[in-house]
Amino acid sequence: MESFIGRERELSLLTAILERAQRGGLGGRPGRAMLIRGRRRVGKSRLVEEFVERADVPCVFFTAEGQATAAADVELFVQAIAESSLPGARRVAGLQADNWPAAFRLLTAAIGSEEPAVVVMDEMPYLVRNDPGFEGALQKAFDRDLARLPVLLLGIGSDISMMEALNAYGRPFHQRATEMVVSALTPRDVADALSLPAAQAFDAYLVSGGLPLILDEWPEGATVAEYLRSAVRDPTSALLVSGERSIAAEFPDEAQARQVLRAVGTGEQTFTGLMKAAGLPKTTLLRALRLLADKRMVTTALPLSTKASQQARYLITDAHLRFWLAFLGRYMAEIERGRGDLTLARIEKTWTTWRGQAVEPIIREAVSRLVGDQAPMAEVVGSYWTRAEDVQIDLVGADREPVAREIHFVGSIKWRDNRPFSQADLAELHVQRSQLPGASASTPLVAVSRAAAQLDGVYMLTAEDLLDAWRVR
Repeated sequence: MESFIGRERELSLLTAILERAQRGGLGGRPGRAMLIRGRRRVGKSRLVEEFVERADVPCVFFTAEGQATAAADVELFVQAIAESSLPGARRVAGLQADNWPAAFRLLTAAIGSEEPAVVVMDEMPYLVRNDPGFEGALQKAFDRDLARLPVLLLGIGSDISMMEALNAYGRPFHQRATEMVVSALTPRDVADALSLPAAQAFDAYLVSGGLPLILDEWPEGATVAEYLRSAVRDPTSALLVSGERSIAAEFPDEAQARQVLRAVGTGEQTFTGLMKAAGLPKTTLLRALRLLADKRMVTTALPLSTKASQQARYLITDAHLRFWLAFLGRYMAEIERGRGDLTLARIEKTWTTWRGQAVEPIIREAVSRLVGDQAPMAEVVGSYWTRAEDVQIDLVGADREPVAREIHFVGSIKWRDNRPFSQADLAELHVQRSQLPGASASTPLVAVSRAAAQLDGVYMLTAEDLLDAWRVR
């Protein structure tokens, strides 16, 4: 894929806030701060690097080290200032700081007051963990010095819950920074990066999760099968190592959370099923699920209808992690001993069935994004199932969740190769509509298929239509 693709919205926001710092602010306080968070390996640092390169302004880019001490963090930060392109960097060379307040004073001296500058502190959660006084020192430095300079301070972190907390009420840096969430690249971005048609782009998204590191090694125009034939046999490929490194970084000491994550990733979706699969008591499982939710690794879904239900399902949030847990994580030893061919055969055997389920949350997000005449409008898009699972409906559009006042549409997903949505599928959808609490014979129907089909009385959405949901407007 190209060296950098997508992120137009994020780059525009960063450019706008830098321009505000350059223009100045009320009371002579032009300085701005932004906290950037997102899952590991989604390209947060690469986004900021691209922004700094395009902005072409003096910058210091500091990345904290996870195992460092507070003293080591300060030393490395001062070293980064001295080696930076900030106007006063030479004045800092050879100087030392014993703590964060002293380090921030050196930063202020290096920035200067004439031209705008960018200060990047990557992996900020490490700094908070290593030194309880870091937040207070940053707040004081920003209020007294940095806010008075034409500087944009960018804090980056993958610990999402901690990055959210940094700007929360009661914390030292409260209301001093705007926030940005960086997600993985979208299916539209994947299609553009790999020059793939819509249906194949969704396949590539299900495998890559939109992670730039995986897309960087994906040959342009290659199908999923073509890419996997080489990547699965290479123990060092980003496809194999991304999931493992992400889990290890998120849960270094949480074996039970990893155990529950593996159970969800291999198909268990109910609380009872997870208790059996993970072999954990109820209270321990609840704690693990809360941690997974805080880390944005697992989401909880409830049936969407006008009738309340407690039949929760647990789903892996990240598309790549779903693939990795289902097909790769359990078989790393097999791959490392040179038998990636066994793993590849396992993927090929079950790919169609797995894909049909894995694509559903992606399609629901796409349908929720569609505007205009493409599909009936709905405030929320979910799905519906019964406790006995004798009724399962892929798409439900409603005015609110989890208990709707009004059902806006009912839909079905048939994500098959060379077999579009059929009259038999439509007949089944009519039956499903009659089984959904809150739906009526006049509730619109939506049919989703990889390929186009001519059917009356239904909104027909193809892979091309869904991909358009992520088009920048």
